Amino acid sequence: MKRVLLLAGLAATPAIAAPVAIIGATALTGVGEQRIENATIIIDNGRITAIGSGLAVPAGATRVDASGRIITPGIIAAASDLGISEVEGVRETNDAGARQSAFSAALDLSTAINPNSLHFAINRMAGITRAVVMPGAGSNIFAGQGAVISLAANGPTVTRARAFQYVEMGENGARLAGGSRPAAWAQLSNMLAEAARLAANPAAFDRGQDSGSLTKRLDAEALGAVLAGRQPLLIHAQRASDIREVLNLKAKYPALRPVLIGAREAWLVAADIARAGVPVITHSLYDLPDDFETLASSRNNPGHLQAAGVTVALGALGGIGGTTPVNLPGYAGNAVAQGTVPGGKGLTKGQALASITANPARIFGLADLGTLAVGSRADVVIWDGDPLELTSTPVAVYIDGMAQPMRSRQTDLANRYKALGRTDLPLQYPR
Repeated sequence: MKRVLLLAGLAATPAIAAPVAIIGATALTGVGEQRIENATIIIDNGRITAIGSGLAVPAGATRVDASGRIITPGIIAAASDLGISEVEGVRETNDAGARQSAFSAALDLSTAINPNSLHFAINRMAGITRAVVMPGAGSNIFAGQGAVISLAANGPTVTRARAFQYVEMGENGARLAGGSRPAAWAQLSNMLAEAARLAANPAAFDRGQDSGSLTKRLDAEALGAVLAGRQPLLIHAQRASDIREVLNLKAKYPALRPVLIGAREAWLVAADIARAGVPVITHSLYDLPDDFETLASSRNNPGHLQAAGVTVALGALGGIGGTTPVNLPGYAGNAVAQGTVPGGKGLTKGQALASITANPARIFGLADLGTLAVGSRADVVIWDGDPLELTSTPVAVYIDGMAQPMRSRQTDLANRYKALGRTDLPLQYPR
């Protein structure tokens, strides 16, 4: 039996992934408040084959001693631009939005994912194992189809292409549609109606279009998956009244699977969202209005939604929280801390962990991700402390059972230059 010790934050790992036995850690499974003390997790062929306390280690398995550590499922970034935006201010490196494209819903973001992005290693070292990659709206309220990706250094990058459709409503949707919310809802209704017409009679679609139709055939074809319920429809809406309009879509299109994103005023209509069975991707730090559609922003938003029975995921959605997925554990920790504030409505630790693991997996139909359970993909993170505390950091990350390198360009540069002496400096530096 091989043995691997976790020392000084580094893991010496074998060249192959299976079988592996991680022993001695406290496992936070991502299922409710469940925790397993002195846990043993057996990984074989990229899957968790056993988990429990005091389990026998299979003969020939590589033993990873994680005593005193905490182990969690890999974090799933519920909203990101990983792989499609290298430098936000340099348009040539940014494939998130197609501002002048003739197409909208038909755009497939998976074709632009860069598996060699420098951002992958940085986020992987922070415990991010999968990410939902979001398109940005260009000249139409529909931005296209996003993807779910793996951040593994040694495997396929795209986990699921065309994983969802994204649409902008609210103030930004109004701007894109011509200047008002009614214009945005008219555009949404028209494109969904055209998609339904195409699905009902593909041969007659082109003959039935108005001469100035705003809907391309490829866009209508892409939206067919949304109407049939095969693809979730992520709808960016903040104001409570806009959220109610989103919920009304379910009555007209019963198979529709809307997911609210942003949703700063969702707590005002939490019961309605729960009754409709609509998940929400939001943020734990929104407490000030950035514009007129977010006047009721509150850090209690995730807590109220959770209490109402809504499936809540936390994402790096910009604004005060930025767009960096590495901060997701901190956002989840803030959601827990909110419950200690007088009058605050926070999440439990189990709910907070689920908001960045199990719940994103549930929202995007990734049934074998997000929890530590038999049969799940072995996306596993070993931490040196409580993962919801800012001072904690991963010491080992596994994706599909494969140990990942704990290094990035930043660490390589730091190691290269930190030991330089004064005589190694360029001549213009004082000596």
